Amino acid sequence: MMMQTHPVEKSSVTERPSGSVVAPLTYTTKKSEKLVYLITEMGEDEDSPEYHEWYDVHDMVIHDARRAVSDFSVDREGFMLCHSASRVEDFYDDTNIKAVYNEEVEKLVVAETGASRVLVFDHTIRVGSDDLRRERQVREVVNLVHNDYTTDSGPQRVTDLLRENKIIQDIETRFAIFNLWRSIAGPVLSSPLALLDAQSVSSRDWVPCDLDYGDRMGEIYNVAFNADHRWYYFPIMTAEEILMFKNFDSAEDGRARFTPHTAFSDPTTPPESPHRESIETRVLAFFTDED
Repeated sequence: MMMQTHPVEKSSVTERPSGSVVAPLTYTTKKSEKLVYLITEMGEDEDSPEYHEWYDVHDMVIHDARRAVSDFSVDREGFMLCHSASRVEDFYDDTNIKAVYNEEVEKLVVAETGASRVLVFDHTIRVGSDDLRRERQVREVVNLVHNDYTTDSGPQRVTDLLRENKIIQDIETRFAIFNLWRSIAGPVLSSPLALLDAQSVSSRDWVPCDLDYGDRMGEIYNVAFNADHRWYYFPIMTAEEILMFKNFDSAEDGRARFTPHTAFSDPTTPPESPHRESIETRVLAFFTDED
């Protein structure tokens, strides 16, 4: 996704529980028609105003997840925090990513989830500074509540990946797509990532949106506002920490299948704080040893 968003409607939270912040999060309005992002028409610096009418901003309580860090699970809330230092010295060097980081991430997913087979299939670097983003030719942070895959696009992406990588794998086996997110430039002081507890999401909240790349179509879930949503974040994440959350799970047995997320403006961010620089890595995992 290549977009910045602007508020068009806003509600307010009057009470802030201890150990939390209140910040505006951008949701998507449900309409009879389907929102289509024309990715090929969006220039690197373009902020397409025709999409703004779909968005509405709500002040939401975002809880400090560090107060109960050991209680979170990718199969229950949809996310967890791991301590995982990396040997990579320069995350802007793709050679380092392919030679070192991908293997680190794959080993972590196996260790934390028990996956039988894993495959890193892409990564994205995002920065909060427009100047640095242009200089590095990387992506911007996304201030929009969304999930990267849907019930349709998740299986389709996996089918495509198996074909592209010439992997023989039974698609009926349980599989999941995880996102591994970490800071690559010191502690995260601005534009942290907020994650929505999967247990607080209703099926009515999903807003399927098409991504039109010109030569292919993709689909994501944006999310409609729900006052019952429970949001969390891990303040001041360091480069030795990595956040793992689930973008898709083929199992329909009550465990978390999706984890909506968004960058947000933390009201406690000190003035003149450095812009966030982060890497997110997507990993396909199969679970062939499950009953």
